Amino acid sequence: MPAAEQPTAGWGGLMSSPGTTGAPGGSPPPPGHTPTPMQYVRTMPKAAKTPRATSPSDAPESAAGTRAAAQRLKMRRELATAAMELFATKGYEATTVDEIAATAGVARRTFFRHFRSKEEAIFPDHDDTLVRAEAVLNAAPPHEHPLDTVCRGIKEVMKMYAGSPAVSVERYRLTREVPTLREREIASVARYERLFTRYLLGHFDERDHHDGNDDPLLAEVAASAVVTAHNHVLRRWLRAGGQGDVEAQLDHAFAIVRDTFGSGIGAGRPAPSQQAEQAPAARASTTGDVVVAVARTDAPLDEVMRTIQQALKNP
Repeated sequence: MPAAEQPTAGWGGLMSSPGTTGAPGGSPPPPGHTPTPMQYVRTMPKAAKTPRATSPSDAPESAAGTRAAAQRLKMRRELATAAMELFATKGYEATTVDEIAATAGVARRTFFRHFRSKEEAIFPDHDDTLVRAEAVLNAAPPHEHPLDTVCRGIKEVMKMYAGSPAVSVERYRLTREVPTLREREIASVARYERLFTRYLLGHFDERDHHDGNDDPLLAEVAASAVVTAHNHVLRRWLRAGGQGDVEAQLDHAFAIVRDTFGSGIGAGRPAPSQQAEQAPAARASTTGDVVVAVARTDAPLDEVMRTIQQALKNP
């Protein structure tokens, strides 16, 4: 849904408050469950898993599942359209679930198979977008800088809004006017924020947070910066009525974040015992007016360019 504004919180905080960790959707843990403190483990980004070979007998089942998912999303969007129309004409408080279902041409029980409440009905795409964003993180190339991976992942959220500009602009208007919808929007967006923050933090070992190594701190700050940059660009685009090249604006904002935080994060570094065996992806040194760069053949181009830019800034 469109980003809802609050006087002080915008889209809401990046990190969930202590004691609120639970399922990805934000639901509380079951009774008797003792939360486990988050553990940060130094790892390389995982490559995409090799899919299981598909046999002829699997094909019909896969096709049926794809059709079912498409039909489910279609119905959710139809219900969302009906809800938005009624909220705009009758007002949020005066609109009932029965009226939304009737406008969409379905029964009340069909509505509750897709949404738990009427305010949830105008956010039909968040669940599917969260799955796509997580898939980007899981399929990240082994040597891609995690900050770049997060920037690619959050683009799935922007694609959701940009796919239907008129709908997104109307949702933005509604969420600004109705506090209940604004709260629901903040809760939905917080799921993305937690996902991206956990991904960056997952590349660091909490025990390695000592003098001279601020990687874990930078990971949290960088994750917050990526989300803030995305939300800033999205709100500006929505205020402009969904006009303009939002992808170019987003790339510009991410470039600022990478320039500010990217070179300071040693994400993806091997453990200390392995560092002597594996050279960094790229190195650059300055001699007089000449910059000499050395890079591994598998080094990502953007990392090589950042290394050179850093050397030029600090001769």
